[in-house]
Amino acid sequence: MKLGFIAAAGAVALIGLSAQAAPKAAVPQTVAKDAKVWAAAEAAKPEQLKLLGQIVNIDSGTRDVEGGRKVAAILAARLKALGYAVESVKAEADGLPDNTVATLKGAGKGRILLIGHIDTVFGPGTAAKRPFRMDAEKAYGPGVSDEKGGVVEGLYALQILHDLGFKDFKQIVFLIETSEEGGSPGTHGLIAKLVADADVELNLEPGDLPDVMTVWRKGAVGLHIEVKGRPAHAGIAPGEGRNAATELIHQMAADDVFPKTGDGITMNLTMLQAGTRDNIIPEDASATYSVRIREKSDLPKVMAVVEKNAQTTAVPDTKVRVYHQEPFFPPLPENPGTQALAARAEAIYAGLGKTITRGGNGGASESALAYEGGIPALDGLGPAAGGFHADTEYLVLGSVTPRLYLLTKLIQDLGHNPPPRLK
Repeated sequence: MKLGFIAAAGAVALIGLSAQAAPKAAVPQTVAKDAKVWAAAEAAKPEQLKLLGQIVNIDSGTRDVEGGRKVAAILAARLKALGYAVESVKAEADGLPDNTVATLKGAGKGRILLIGHIDTVFGPGTAAKRPFRMDAEKAYGPGVSDEKGGVVEGLYALQILHDLGFKDFKQIVFLIETSEEGGSPGTHGLIAKLVADADVELNLEPGDLPDVMTVWRKGAVGLHIEVKGRPAHAGIAPGEGRNAATELIHQMAADDVFPKTGDGITMNLTMLQAGTRDNIIPEDASATYSVRIREKSDLPKVMAVVEKNAQTTAVPDTKVRVYHQEPFFPPLPENPGTQALAARAEAIYAGLGKTITRGGNGGASESALAYEGGIPALDGLGPAAGGFHADTEYLVLGSVTPRLYLLTKLIQDLGHNPPPRLK
């Protein structure tokens, strides 16, 4: 993920501030430390890390159905033991594990939706090659932070609330989904349904370094360019062919007008395919780009450029097709609802004598879907981490207990005093 920090908002907003309201009185800087919750969070750490290691050591790439089932079964059993009604919900696309929805009714007002994902970007055998391990400062392994660390944190926050007998909420729903790394094709409809029955969404994606929560995210969409040429013998009659790979290179050069990095639109090549044998002029060639956008209106701008370029070919008699995937993640824009939630989090963290800041990045998430559905969303609530989508992925051990405390206290606060819906 590409970090794009936003400076922390000045003074911390009133706890319970609505998405639209402005503070009318002196702004409290802290919420007093809750000794019971802190002690519970500290006591949970050894078992929390043990469970994290157990599920990190199970491969669960986005389309690894069996791996996803194994991880979900472990987590579902824990949630059932806490009194949650647990349902396996069939994915909305083929070749994906079921999603897990755990629900608990309370006696208060707030309807809280937690979302985390257990799919990773790593293929079968990765966990065996580099299993879960820890040193003095960090934990490592495939998906340790993105996002199994956050999912385990969510489970232990619910464990603490259960042990404390906390019931001051109307409903807590924990969605553990299995296709986020592919754009959540298996859950868009499910998320919309859950958001309609919620007041707020808390997302368990990792926090950026050094200790950041996420208040904006780019949207993500896969853009595809396909070229159709004509095959021919590469040695005897290459002139009879129409080289799709050569034309694709021309298209890629023409499309290379968007930045590769930065806080605005970015467009990066992620997959490239052409040809079938070394003695045949390629008939087909294709490229896939990961396009990241800050505003929904950015996508038509990108498509307009790519579609215009596709009208001009360098290799005669080739045809170029461009399209983008559906569905895709919209952006989570900066908005008052998220900023008000961030202010609550800052005040809770300040009670620990710690500072958490606000930022954003190019990594998309389900929080954008929650925002689209009309509820405020706060993201990046998992442990602080880095090295995402790479062999260097890690989780900062020193953030495990403070982040667990923060999530637990946020759920308590939002259960008692839910924010208004955005629309």
